[in-house]
Amino acid sequence: MTTIYKSEAGGRELLDHYQQALRTWPVAAEQVRVPTREGETFVLVSGPRDAPPLVLLHGSGANTSMWRADITTWSRHFRTYAVDLVGEPGLSAPSRPVLGSDAVSLWLDDVLDGLGITGAAFAATSLGGWTALDYAIRRPARVTRLALLCPGGVGRQKVGWIYKALLASLFRRGGLRESAMAVAGLDGERDRQALDSVVLTFTHFNPRREKLPVFPDDALRGLSMPVLVIVGDRDAMFDSRQTARRVRECVSRSTVNVLPGVGHAIFGQTEPIAAFLRA
Repeated sequence: MTTIYKSEAGGRELLDHYQQALRTWPVAAEQVRVPTREGETFVLVSGPRDAPPLVLLHGSGANTSMWRADITTWSRHFRTYAVDLVGEPGLSAPSRPVLGSDAVSLWLDDVLDGLGITGAAFAATSLGGWTALDYAIRRPARVTRLALLCPGGVGRQKVGWIYKALLASLFRRGGLRESAMAVAGLDGERDRQALDSVVLTFTHFNPRREKLPVFPDDALRGLSMPVLVIVGDRDAMFDSRQTARRVRECVSRSTVNVLPGVGHAIFGQTEPIAAFLRA
């Protein structure tokens, strides 16, 4: 556990907090544990058994609880599979497959095979967005649609915020909270609950620190499925304008929405994503 957490006690506190979120999940759900080459992977399954499959991939420093506000709507129309990425603060194994290799797609092969899914739509954010793009590029036959929020691997990954965040957390009281507000684009009052969760997580969790590999133009041009990309124009982690431009230029069946005044954390897109996925 201490490979991804700063202490055993901190890891237990985070997992207890997550278990509480799972106990109050807003829809009926089945908890599934899938054996994979990277270790056991936790998946929260909701929705009608005969509905089309929708795989949900969260971002770094998160788990399936990030889909809480979306799941009631999406699970009416889809059989949803909210996957805890390995190496993140959820209930999956702490292993971290090498980014930019085929290790991530092989892990996701195991997850889908274990769930009996041959092909699915994907909704994903940030690191999960990078994972979904990587999988769609390597396994296009298994991905029917992509709905991506602030995905990594397209626009330039910014690094200046890292040094500001470190300085703030080291030398100012409440610095971690200030850093979370700046990096995620969260409002201290409006987004208090989300902010509390982010602060708790990064008090105890060691995130991946390597830069996400950038997908070349040719790889993006190979995407033939419909792709929706939603970014905030104040994203502190990725160059959202470059993301929007490259997707529009390279992905033939793309829809790109740039949200003004929005940072890396994007809320309120449940209905637009549902409409895209059901089209």
